[in-house]
This record gives sequence, C-alpha cells and structure tokens, in this order.
Amino acid sequence: MTAMLSTVRLLSLVVAAALAGCAAIPPPAPPASREDSRLVPPDLSFTLPDGTVLPARNWLPPPGTATRGVILALHGFGDSRDTWEMPAPHFATAGYAVYAPDQRGFGATATRGRWAGAATMVNDAAALRTQLQARYPDVPVIVMGESMGGAVALLLAARPDAPVNSTTVLLAPAVWNHAEIGIPLRTGLWVAATVSPGWTLTGNEVPLHIQASDNRAALLRLAHDPLTLRRTRVDMLNGLVDMMDQASRAAPSVRGTVLVLNGERDQLVPPAATANLWAHLPTTVRHGTYLTGYHLLLRDDDRDRVTTDILAWLQTPNAWLPSGADLTAAAWLAQRSWQDTTSPLVPGYTLDDAFLPHDPPL
Repeated sequence: MTAMLSTVRLLSLVVAAALAGCAAIPPPAPPASREDSRLVPPDLSFTLPDGTVLPARNWLPPPGTATRGVILALHGFGDSRDTWEMPAPHFATAGYAVYAPDQRGFGATATRGRWAGAATMVNDAAALRTQLQARYPDVPVIVMGESMGGAVALLLAARPDAPVNSTTVLLAPAVWNHAEIGIPLRTGLWVAATVSPGWTLTGNEVPLHIQASDNRAALLRLAHDPLTLRRTRVDMLNGLVDMMDQASRAAPSVRGTVLVLNGERDQLVPPAATANLWAHLPTTVRHGTYLTGYHLLLRDDDRDRVTTDILAWLQTPNAWLPSGADLTAAAWLAQRSWQDTTSPLVPGYTLDDAFLPHDPPL
C-alpha cells in the first residue's frame, strides 16, 4: 500500500507540474511584487447553455484598427484567464480580438477545483466559439489552446461537427496516451481516484524541479496569481489523464487548418509524446519547433518570435514561418534526437515506451 501511494504521489505531481506549468508547486513567499499577486477582475462573462458562468478577460484591437479575427484562448491545467496577459496585447495590436475565459473548474468559476470532464469542457469550448462567431459574424474565430487547453482545442477540432474551415493553434499541447504515461502509474492514479477522490496534493509531497519557462517574471506571476489552482484533487488529475489520452486517440480525426508548436526545451510534455502526436495528426497540419522554447511558449523571453509566427501563419497558412520554426521542426523530427530522451517527469520513460500505434479514434 505504501508503495502504491508513493507511486500515485509521484504521478500526481508529475501530471500537475507538467500541465499546470508548475502551478502545482507552492509559490515562494513573499510575492516579489504587488503586480505578481494582483487579482484582475473579469472584463465580461460567458453564460453557457446549462447556465454555467465563465468569467473572462478580453483584449480588443485599438480604435480604428479593423478586426481580422477573434481568438478563443484556452488556458492550461491549474491556470486561468490570466495566462494570456503577455501575448494577448500583441495579437490585439495586429487586429485580433482575444477572449480568454476561465475554463470550468478553474480560475474564478463556481466549480473551481472540480473536474468537469473532457466532454463537458469540449462542449463549453464549442459553445464559446458559437457565441463569439455570433458576435463577430464576418471574421473567423480561431481556437488557441495552451497545454491542457491544447488538448481541449484538439478534441474540439476532431469532433464530427467541426467546421472544415476551422482554425486551431495548439501550443505545447498536453497530449499523452496511456502507453506514454505507463500502466503502473496510470493504474495507481485510477485506484487513488476511486478510493479517495477528494485527496488533494499541493506540490510538497515530492520535490520536483521543473522549469516551465525562462521568463522569471512570468513564473512569479503564475505562482502568485490568486486565480492559479494550487491544491489539486486526485480525481481531477485522473480526469486530466483521461482527457490527454482521448486527445491522443482523436489526433487523426482533426479537421480544418491547424498549427502545432512546441519548445525544444519543454521539460513538461516529453519530446517522444510530441513526436507521437505529430505522427498521428493529418499531414496537412503545420508544425513549428523553437530551440530556445520551453513549455510556456507565449510567456518565454523569446515569445515575440512565437506570436509573430502565429500572426504570419494566420494570414498565409501555406507560407514559411518567419522564424524558420517549421524548418526546425522538420529537422528535429528527422534527426530523431529525442528518440532516447528520458523525461525528467517519468523516470525511465523513453521513446520505446511511447511511440506505439494508436487504437482507432474514439
């Protein structure tokens, strides 16, 4: 029993750190500044078909600037609408209205700290896209997801009713299948979620140093943001792992125009899992890799290159990315330098454990 609990603690911390961008790791004290710990009130809220209210922030193009499109921005696990504070002004200046809601169970939502289920979260994203399209009928709505939000966005793009002209941007998407997680760890988490679903973890159980970004200011803001989720129920983590697996299985069914970006220094999503995802996405999907990029690509010190590439791709999806990240991605994949990489999150995890054929999509 003790061994099983130790295993579950490890996996829980692994998943929480990996997908929350270290949000599960307790913040240092005291806050570096008042700016780090500020609570920014929502600019608006979305009401979903079942009456659920999602607080949101938005960033709009400057007066006199034509609106080229609308970005529905989906945050990662443990994070909130504040994820987009750094990149959103760049997108807005370029003519894209950014709407960033707290996803159900996160941020300031009524069910904060409770897992809603993958199907519910994807339905929420679909409803949000529909509301934004009604508000902006003459421009495209782009779904952009980071980490867990990337898994939600991928599942949305893979739905049978997904518009064939939909546009999706996946940023370091949290997409691992069960083989990549590992049967012992996966089973241990399932047992813990079944026996003690309310067990919560804070990050103190296992010392784990993971660098989610090279931008210290961004990490301090994430750590001290009042909306960051710092206590995670084990059943929430179990649901998250199921979502990751569902997204992995759904990859071949993705529709529309899709860009997926990763950082070569990402310590959170194992490189073999990224390569496996790419192998199962449609061949029309564009890829980009940043040699200096970490997990939080749009908060890294080099984030301007990423936002510039996304903006260029939105305008001309078939052109080369300005930074050359698409060429880097091709070289990264061809060289297979990640083949024998062991993830710092899952001891002993290598490509041989992960790069397996998928079952048919669910």
